[in-house]
Amino acid sequence: MEIFIFASEQWLLVSLLLLMIYAFVWRESSKGGPSVSYHQLTQAVNADTGIVLDLRDEKDFNAGHIAGSVNIPHSKIADRAAELEANLGKQIILVDKFGQHTGAVGKHLMGMGHSPARLKGGMAEWQGSNLPLVKK
Repeated sequence: MEIFIFASEQWLLVSLLLLMIYAFVWRESSKGGPSVSYHQLTQAVNADTGIVLDLRDEKDFNAGHIAGSVNIPHSKIADRAAELEANLGKQIILVDKFGQHTGAVGKHLMGMGHSPARLKGGMAEWQGSNLPLVKK
């Protein structure tokens, strides 16, 4: 109850705080490359100009993933990034559960000369749109 009173009395400070949080989140997420829709992902994969890199752990990947995607968990990207060297000319579309790890991984891949992009909404958006999944 007191937080609402504080927010109403200090609305300018609360507004500035929310604006700064939004700006921080936007800036950090944009470091990982542009966002792409699932339509753009499908077009890039079908045209063989892009690959899908699934950043979720193996258990989640096996429960359901985008057809043709490569699984390298975000925690192991530094050790396994060399596996992506064969795809240096292609756009690497990063996918995780909600998009929370794509910014840091995208920044790392940009430093290696890759061209990353992030699937807007992650796998939650893909599944919410009832798009097909491959299960192991």
